[in-house]
Amino acid sequence: MAKKVQLDGSMALPAVIVILGPTASGKSAVAAEIAACAEHQCEIVSADSMQIYQGMNIGTAKPSCEEQARIPHHLIDITSPYEDGFTVDRWLDGAHEAIASIGMRGKSAIVVGGTNLYVQALLCGLFDGPAANESLRAELRTLTLTDLRARLESVDPQSAQRIHHNDQRRMIRAIEVTLATGIAMSLHQTQWSARGPTLPDGWACVGLLPNPPSNARAINQRAKSMMEHGFLGEVTHLLARGPLASQAAEAVGYRELSQHLSGDLSLDDAIEQIKIRTRKLARHQRTWLKRFRHLERSAWSTAPCEEKSSGEFWRAVLGPAK
Repeated sequence: MAKKVQLDGSMALPAVIVILGPTASGKSAVAAEIAACAEHQCEIVSADSMQIYQGMNIGTAKPSCEEQARIPHHLIDITSPYEDGFTVDRWLDGAHEAIASIGMRGKSAIVVGGTNLYVQALLCGLFDGPAANESLRAELRTLTLTDLRARLESVDPQSAQRIHHNDQRRMIRAIEVTLATGIAMSLHQTQWSARGPTLPDGWACVGLLPNPPSNARAINQRAKSMMEHGFLGEVTHLLARGPLASQAAEAVGYRELSQHLSGDLSLDDAIEQIKIRTRKLARHQRTWLKRFRHLERSAWSTAPCEEKSSGEFWRAVLGPAK
């Protein structure tokens, strides 16, 4: 475990700080502020399922090269957007390895990101599904996406509603788990998600829950800023190298701008769809975060992060459980 990192000469950071919050709530800014005020005694572990992809920078709000040079980041740019197969267990292995290595250097790790599945796995462990059935997978891959979706709807309607109709990999896995266990994949996931999260000793949590109107304003402003900073050009460049793999292609913004470039959406409609889809994601994240409010050694803010001083955050992290 990491030694206590001293902050401002009087307080010590936990070995691991997990920062939670909906998209555009200011999580990354808070992480960077904590790390900067800790005088280079922190490193950041990304828990974002789209920041793992090389070249997907603007639309994922990835830390800039300058930011990454100031504060070491882990689990960013670790795989190609043209390849599928990156799994939550691969991320979890990487997160455990990064946290351990940061601790060995006597520093604190700050885990930050909005991918619910990653945080759930880190705090609750993984859902242990059956092993892959390669013969069944090969059979299902011969089906059209329409037929594959119909097959999924027949065995697990809830998963069919949740999984995007172009996501062949996840549809196949849902069918595979359902047939192997006799229990719908969606029910397995509901039971797994119901496990109560706990923080290991030496860990703390900061939660950001700005009210929905302020969060929506931040989302709209971020979409505008991304477009102004070259998001469309980034997507154009990526697609010029080839089609994105199914996981990367579903990223918010990349799907909509790809549809614009293919002639299916006007640019204005694509931008509006990005805002709508991101606000929907934020609503889902706020609902999901309710289960973490009871965590010991956690502190929650309902104010926009820019309205809180760094001192308030340090006391929230290091003070009594909320």
